[in-house]
Amino acid sequence: MPVRYFPALFVLLWATGFIGARYAMPYMEPFLFLTIRFAIAGAILGTWVVLAGNHWPSGRGAMHAIIAGCLIHGVYLGAVFWAIHRGLPAGMSALVVGLQPLITALIAGAALGEKIQPRHWAGLAVGFIGVAMVLWPKLSVSADGITPATVGASILSVLAISAGTVWQKRFVGTIDLKAGTTLQYLGAAVLTGIFSLLFETHAVIWAAPLGFAMLWLVVVLSIGAVLLLMILINQGAVSKVASLFYLVPGVTALMAYVLFGETLTLFQLCGMAVATLGVALSTGQRRLATLPSR
Repeated sequence: MPVRYFPALFVLLWATGFIGARYAMPYMEPFLFLTIRFAIAGAILGTWVVLAGNHWPSGRGAMHAIIAGCLIHGVYLGAVFWAIHRGLPAGMSALVVGLQPLITALIAGAALGEKIQPRHWAGLAVGFIGVAMVLWPKLSVSADGITPATVGASILSVLAISAGTVWQKRFVGTIDLKAGTTLQYLGAAVLTGIFSLLFETHAVIWAAPLGFAMLWLVVVLSIGAVLLLMILINQGAVSKVASLFYLVPGVTALMAYVLFGETLTLFQLCGMAVATLGVALSTGQRRLATLPSR
């Protein structure tokens, strides 16, 4: 597949993660589900590395990959799943996570020296407005799930994935893609496994939707989408890659409309158009569309 299609494919695959989570959460607690997901994905990628004869990174490189994995996968997904499991409305959680491109741009500017042009800042602002429009009808003001703990977890999640993408760009970009991602899942699985042992009952309702969700999230998300994300981070400006996340809520809303019959309003469709405009402004000069093949 031509590399110019990678950004669009990434957005499409990443959006299915929220659909898969919706299928899985009624049957298994979040930290246990994520631990199993990360372990399976890591085992598959690790086997691939061995069979392909790829080189494992040195001790320092391996540690950087593990740290990136803990942030991008363990803390980010763990905090989001935990907050929603504790009653935080998914729309509100998604809106907080929607701040990720803005926060990533700030961190990338400070840590990587990426120069953020005024057009890019305008695109980030427009993109966030579009995300808010898409999610607005889904926001709930129910006080039951909105607590300092759940809101704090959502804020922690967006800080984690923002810092993790910058860490990946700065310290892990030269490591073999499959080997580095395997180590990322190792770190993430250990982290979520500890939280599962400390805070969960490990009750599981074995059902077909759980198996389907696990299979999809491992193969399509943890291997397919995440490898695409690592390629985009390693070869493009972090702040521009992050702006792609503005397109995810809209694509997810379309999928939920088709699969679950959820309401999709004209206001939300306008929000998708605004978010797309924001991404176009942020990426600029088609830089992501002309990434060299790895």
